[in-house]
Amino acid sequence: MDTLRVLIVDDEDDFRETIVKRLNARKIQSEGAASGVKALEVLKDKDFDVIVLDVKMPDMDGIETLRHIKKLKPETEVIMLTGHASVEFGLKGMQLGAFDYVMKPAPLNELLDTIGQAYNKKRGLIH
Repeated sequence: MDTLRVLIVDDEDDFRETIVKRLNARKIQSEGAASGVKALEVLKDKDFDVIVLDVKMPDMDGIETLRHIKKLKPETEVIMLTGHASVEFGLKGMQLGAFDYVMKPAPLNELLDTIGQAYNKKRGLIH
């Protein structure tokens, strides 16, 4: 079976680094990007199965980043991370092609579940 590859895009260093460490500890190949711009730079050279993308970031927000990701890597599944005040952005992200959205702070088991579902969709196991 292929190795699941995940990119965590979040401007909160502690959150991003913790999630990356916890995913890697579970044998999920993952890395982080501190901004939408950095994520797009990484995506030019690397492929990921799933991207976990924060909605609220300085410079380029998650919605704008999602638009670029879907142009650059349309087959990549994207999960939007939203705060309570930005649920409408999660829904907007889904209209633009995001797989789903998860409320932040996301319990790890919920995030893992959603990543697994997105990966299965990418592999054609669910529709």
